[in-house]
Amino acid sequence: MKSRNQIVISASRRTDIPAFYMDWFMQRLETGFFETVNPFNQKVSIVPATPDKVHTIVFWSKNFGPFIKGPYIDILIGKGYHLFFNFTVNSECLQLEPHVPPLSERLNQLESLCRNINPESVTWRFDPICFFRTSTGTIEHNLHQFKTIADRAAPCGIRRCITSFMDIYPKIQKRTASMDGFEWIDPAPDRKLQILTDMEAYLTGKGIRLYTCCENEIMGHLPAYSTIRKSACIPNDLLVKLYGGRLSLKRDTGQRAKQGCGCMVSSDIGSYRHHPCPNACLYCYANPISTHKKAETGYDDTTA
Repeated sequence: MKSRNQIVISASRRTDIPAFYMDWFMQRLETGFFETVNPFNQKVSIVPATPDKVHTIVFWSKNFGPFIKGPYIDILIGKGYHLFFNFTVNSECLQLEPHVPPLSERLNQLESLCRNINPESVTWRFDPICFFRTSTGTIEHNLHQFKTIADRAAPCGIRRCITSFMDIYPKIQKRTASMDGFEWIDPAPDRKLQILTDMEAYLTGKGIRLYTCCENEIMGHLPAYSTIRKSACIPNDLLVKLYGGRLSLKRDTGQRAKQGCGCMVSSDIGSYRHHPCPNACLYCYANPISTHKKAETGYDDTTA
């Protein structure tokens, strides 16, 4: 029987659990809880993990291959968990995403997920949009296969695409400082606006709605007719619509609400330090793996 005070487990913004850490995740489910450590006061919090206490598990990944082969969908649903998926599928670019599978493989994974679970439970994240200058002096971006991905996602039943422009954090600049001739480019606001409206127009023809993550500044300049909306990658209202029950619809104050994050409250598990992400994406704020140097330690942690 489900508890009245259920939670959403986010697995995870900190690493790629479905691709690399499902053994650990399943062990913690058997134990019945996760332990998270506050990075500021080192206080340990217990996150319940039993089906009666958990409304939905939201999985984030760029590679659901190991998860699908598990087959963890059947196992977790059989245990009584509801599932939701944030699947980041970007254009193929080895410089930006050196260790994710080829795009064709990831698109096959997307189709498999949507065959095995309600497609309304799957969100496609094309995130982030990156512009950069290479050693040859040319400016490149990762938008080149956006339409190809949309063409495959729409017949799967995907109805939501979330995107954002890359934030050039100091940690990321430090990571690429030794790369000869490489430079991140932050497009002008009018260029970003044009990109979003072009994406919106294409997706509308496919029956997919575009959402933005933490792009308040640009959202304020969209034309009145635009259907682009702010996203919630943890959408508790949608989870209740899909699965019933009751959840808090409060915004997650631990996320970037001022920048436009619409995520609702959840318990994020996983660890930057104990679960480093081997995807090693060049732009990723959570990536503890430097392109040319040893791994860095993240700013918060999970002990169990």
